[in-house]
Amino acid sequence: MKSPLLSLPGAVAAEGVDEGVAAHYGDLFREQRALADGTGFVDLSHRGVVTVSGEDRLGWLHLLLTQHVSELPAGQATEALILSAHGHIEHALYLVDDGATVWAHVEPGTQEALIAYLESMKFFYRVEVADRTADTAVVHLPAGSIAEVPDGVVVRETAHGRDLFLPREDLETYAEKTGPPAGILAHEALRVEQHRPRLGFETDHRTIPHELGWIGAAVHLQKGCYRGQETVARVQNLGKPPRRLVFLHLDGSDVHLPPHGTEIRLADEGPDGRKVGVITTSVRHYELGPVALAVIKRNVPVDAPLTAGDTAAAQETVVEP
Repeated sequence: MKSPLLSLPGAVAAEGVDEGVAAHYGDLFREQRALADGTGFVDLSHRGVVTVSGEDRLGWLHLLLTQHVSELPAGQATEALILSAHGHIEHALYLVDDGATVWAHVEPGTQEALIAYLESMKFFYRVEVADRTADTAVVHLPAGSIAEVPDGVVVRETAHGRDLFLPREDLETYAEKTGPPAGILAHEALRVEQHRPRLGFETDHRTIPHELGWIGAAVHLQKGCYRGQETVARVQNLGKPPRRLVFLHLDGSDVHLPPHGTEIRLADEGPDGRKVGVITTSVRHYELGPVALAVIKRNVPVDAPLTAGDTAAAQETVVEP
């Protein structure tokens, strides 16, 4: 869905998955600094919004999700995954229950597949699943923001800020009161700095939660059965994941950032060396310079110099080998 905030001065439209909102409003680093200082907001109105209502909603979702939600207190934010039967990540949900309804925002364009799966699992449970994307816009307020939240708006509050489930018809009015706006690129830069994975960026069809550090944050190890739990338990108790998420400092002399999917090799093996991983998200950070998240083979030494395409890279450990 195309955001009305693309008409704001300086707005440059994002491309790819984030099409429909602004990539930036003319000054990427200023927008990053504003978010880091707790001011402004990010238009995430392109994200899917799904609700689950009904008296069985929490117990039912508890059976399907990787997170423990059967007793989720009203107003407490959490995140959860839906896995395949083989333990591969299919969906990531960012949740809050308002006491009557569970609200979740998800990656753009994934809500239809998610709803289809949820509908197929309803059976006799007293739940109602709805796609609220057309009438609800997600707006992100950074940590430390003192911006006012309108009465009646559902809020999902985390250490990284607050996600508002705002009536879409109120988006322009709220933006006028809350500015300045920051684009999705500023939001992504802070996400990378915080080592937070994103579905479809850090994941592929083989990704399991251990590889990205989603154990704990989105996967509860002491809850009951759910689809894919066998893989989670086996890796947790008997082994290690085949890959691991890392944070990369990139050579700042390069003009271009290595894009998503750029192959990573050991620097001492040269450009024809074996592939050991891929860039998943690369950004220009207002303080750190060019940095990236990447997924590499678990056995790559933590101090090994790397190259991403033609760009030198030094790694920081996110997921322990």
